[in-house]
Amino acid sequence: MKRIVIAEDEEIIRQGLIRTIDWGMMGAAIVGDAADGKEAVDLVLQESADILLTDICMPRMSGLEAARLLKERHPETRVVLLTSYAEFSYAQEAIRLGILDYLLKPVKQEELARVLAGIGGAADSTAGQNPYVRAAKEAIASRYGERLSVEHIAAEQGVSASYLSRKLKETEGKTFGELLTEKRLSCAERLIAEGRLRMYEIALETGFGEYKNFAQAFKKYRGVAPKDFQRRQEDL
Repeated sequence: MKRIVIAEDEEIIRQGLIRTIDWGMMGAAIVGDAADGKEAVDLVLQESADILLTDICMPRMSGLEAARLLKERHPETRVVLLTSYAEFSYAQEAIRLGILDYLLKPVKQEELARVLAGIGGAADSTAGQNPYVRAAKEAIASRYGERLSVEHIAAEQGVSASYLSRKLKETEGKTFGELLTEKRLSCAERLIAEGRLRMYEIALETGFGEYKNFAQAFKKYRGVAPKDFQRRQEDL
């Protein structure tokens, strides 16, 4: 079931959308309606809405400004613009924000059904993995030897660091730093067991930098110093 918030400052139009369209037939439900963009963003975040159906020109915050804020704070939400022919000058900005769906006023139910059919809802998103979480995990897996941070990865993905941190904690049960450290330590254990590199070289190879940082992390998470771990491996 797709969860929808409607934002339209004209009460008659907003209520008309809510009451005259058979939302259930389209596998959707209205979870909130707003008279301005600021209220709409708050409702989307509060209700974890899948879709924001929004007018462009509204008081306090426009539909485009709301879309820009949601891209940072809740990028899973798809934004569909309600527009008139006179407002097509906003198309370039909307495309830059990733808004590819428009509905011309007055909204026709068949057009709305076509747009909604192409957008997954809450049942679908339990979707594969969140794309930003997936990108962060892929970065950790392939670039653990680099200087990585959640801020850096979030910037690459065009989302806020706080959003990415929250989603990682929700889905993986660990912070970005914890996931990165675990990957680095696993690789360090493998390199120690191989016996090809010196400890300071392993520290550099696995992204810890100085040996001191490597030794502290290894002791904290593995319970032994790297050299003690090495001796144990040699005794096996």
